[in-house]
Amino acid sequence: MSAPATVAVPQERTRNLVLGAISFSHLLNDLLQSLIVSIYPLLKGAFALNFRQIGLITLCYQVCASVLQPLIGSYTDRHPQSHALSFGMACTLAGLLTLAWAPGYALVLVGAALVGTGSAVFHPEASRIARLSSGGRHGLAQSVFQVGGTSGSALGPLLAAWIVLPRGKSSLAWFALAALLAIAVLWNVGGWYRQHHVNAPTASRARRQPPPATAAGRRAMGILLLLIFSKFFYLASIGSYYTFYLIERFGVSIGSAQVHLFVFLAASALGTLLGGPLGDRIGRKQVIWISILGVTPFTLALPYANLEWTGVLSFIIGFTLASAFSAIVTLGQELMPGRVGMVSGLFFGFAFGVGGIGAAVLGVVADRAGVESVYRICACLPLLGVVAAFLPAAPPQAAAPPAATR
Repeated sequence: MSAPATVAVPQERTRNLVLGAISFSHLLNDLLQSLIVSIYPLLKGAFALNFRQIGLITLCYQVCASVLQPLIGSYTDRHPQSHALSFGMACTLAGLLTLAWAPGYALVLVGAALVGTGSAVFHPEASRIARLSSGGRHGLAQSVFQVGGTSGSALGPLLAAWIVLPRGKSSLAWFALAALLAIAVLWNVGGWYRQHHVNAPTASRARRQPPPATAAGRRAMGILLLLIFSKFFYLASIGSYYTFYLIERFGVSIGSAQVHLFVFLAASALGTLLGGPLGDRIGRKQVIWISILGVTPFTLALPYANLEWTGVLSFIIGFTLASAFSAIVTLGQELMPGRVGMVSGLFFGFAFGVGGIGAAVLGVVADRAGVESVYRICACLPLLGVVAAFLPAAPPQAAAPPAATR
């Protein structure tokens, strides 16, 4: 009995290192992506953009990500690519440099599209590797992976306020160093993936045709997509227009508005970290229900709060809403065994697409009715969380062998 236990310890340590590397790379990836939103005030001034054009930048980035993600995830379910993650990060690097030196609005859109393409490759593959390195604790692994992304998104506005805003958008080029570091880390992760899963003796068996989804599973997937719509359409109002809202309503400086955005994103990181293991413990349906429907009183109060209470409410909203996504992704992977990449790509891609469409639509609303109206309109979106009542308490395929390995 001692020999297997001795072997298991280094294997578990290696899996933990891989999960940590994926989470760290997610931090760097989403930090670089969040810089796009963080420099909107600079872009607006430099190119005399209106809110519709700001929304189109987000739409360009997120639509590229959303359309490609499920396609890439579905392809790599059957044809694993061990170094796809490094390639995706190289696309992000190219997009970042394009944004840094873009002389006009058209190239800003090209740079945003390249960053979106990098995201499309990164998220389904990284989510797959997080699950493979979970040791069976799928909710916890998904939270550890996602908290890297939310932490990176929180750091982006701060670094933009400290580095980019004072020096201009060309200083974005300095963040190429972070992209190069991520490429190196992901290359090593790709080596582990190739050795233990792509070229492993069981790899061909794991890539067999996945079982068809049941009617109940497809219905539950539709409910999960509706919940993602509710969550990410609301988050589009925060990600794209929160700084403008604070500046217009309360007269704060750009730097102060970025700090408030950081508080919201830091709360999101904390909620993400707790949501997955909580779902492992009390059930994913319960976490989703509490997270989305339970945030409604706070979103309804936000448009009428003073500056101090706006900060408090945005922290609560960020924390509560963020706790749902790990549970949503893990539940979707359990509902569709053998399709981890496709499900991850579909959910992340749909989230990006909804965010992009939301940013564009809300940009038109902000131009016509003022940015404050955005938050009054979006306040009721979490009420869609009531449909979580129709989710299964436990997916019927959860016990199927492919779900545990894929």
